[in-house]
Amino acid sequence: MTPVIKQSVTLAASPQSLFKTFLNTKLHVAMTSMPAKMSAKPGGKWRAFGGQISGRNLLIVPGKLIVQAWRSVHFKKSDPDSILVLTFSGTNKSGRIDLVHVNVPPQDHKGVREGWLKFYWKPWRKYPQNQSKK
Repeated sequence: MTPVIKQSVTLAASPQSLFKTFLNTKLHVAMTSMPAKMSAKPGGKWRAFGGQISGRNLLIVPGKLIVQAWRSVHFKKSDPDSILVLTFSGTNKSGRIDLVHVNVPPQDHKGVREGWLKFYWKPWRKYPQNQSKK
């Protein structure tokens, strides 16, 4: 069993705006600058980064919580899905995302842990947050 990945980030946007940006295809693509097809429905399948990561939504609490079955192309076929939990909190001007990512296989653990920092948090800090209000 690999260590749990835990990360938190605070961004200049409301939790609802951050939540919408993560689950809305157009906003997710704009924020990451990579192809994606997202779903905001429980049970909905999604893929991001041109299919490098994919999964399905297990639980959605609008504006507050996303739980996903999650895997990357570096997982072995025999590897079970990892589980991603994103919790959104904060105020209208400052939103916080708390991430807990469990069951990431050893061969991809470092890549996933660093990938959240490089491919999500870093570009999200630069993303014009008012886009998700549209």
